[in-house]
Amino acid sequence: MPTSRLTGVIAAVPTPVTETGEPDLDRFLRHAAWALDNGCDALNVLGTTGEANSFSASQRKAVMAAAAGRLDRARMMVGTGAPDLATTIELTRYAHAQGFAAALILPPYYYKGVADDGLFAWFERVVAATADAPIPIYLYNFPQMTGLRFSPDLCARLRTAFPERIVGAKDSSGDLAYAAEIARIDGFDVFPSSETALAQADADGYAGCISATVSVTAPLVAKLWANRADAGLLKAAGDARAAISSVPLIPAVKHMVARLHGDAEFERLLPPHLPLTDAQKETLAGLDLKAIAKA
Repeated sequence: MPTSRLTGVIAAVPTPVTETGEPDLDRFLRHAAWALDNGCDALNVLGTTGEANSFSASQRKAVMAAAAGRLDRARMMVGTGAPDLATTIELTRYAHAQGFAAALILPPYYYKGVADDGLFAWFERVVAATADAPIPIYLYNFPQMTGLRFSPDLCARLRTAFPERIVGAKDSSGDLAYAAEIARIDGFDVFPSSETALAQADADGYAGCISATVSVTAPLVAKLWANRADAGLLKAAGDARAAISSVPLIPAVKHMVARLHGDAEFERLLPPHLPLTDAQKETLAGLDLKAIAKA
């Protein structure tokens, strides 16, 4: 098990795809390397931005193997969650075998209105089934997508029951009061999904951020992490995030990554996501990536 915990600026990186819908591993590695070389402390691979839940288990393993073979595994968290236990356990064990620093696991998101006891029992099974593959686990709280919320009590209960395995959470709820509350759990590292939360990292105890928009604003956000009291950097990062997220986020990130690399092939998406319209692209036309990098 890795001895150091992930901290700082983490990009939730997209997964480029081929015309036939397979992961485009060469382009994936190209952008992931750019993010690590341009300010990111770590990467979140195969999260929501990475369209993980649109890929099969074998496709997700292919992305994991490519990342582990070419990138610094100590700087990568990988999404291994699925609605069923068997796939979640299989992918989590594979992530450990590939040497990733951590697994990010969604709750079993088909069933809604599940009690905390049920979610605890589900994660208890995951931990037990990966006891000989003890990769650290971050809980992935994204109730807008899953319909389920990791209550603060459940987070604390899981942390207490499995202190060597349950080490923190990515919170994509947008509720910073909630994020600050779970960040007070002893030894529980919390990463809000917006880089604008970095200004409150010291006060609220955040370990950093895990953000989709950091995939293209990494140089700027790295400066913000290093200078969290800088109002100018905070405004620049917030303005860039607001612009990118003013249109559908995953297509927007892929469009901006395509611009960054001068390669339209990065824009391709898997259904049900659709490419940005010309009008939506026009709203992003004014974003100057070179200026963002130099902010």
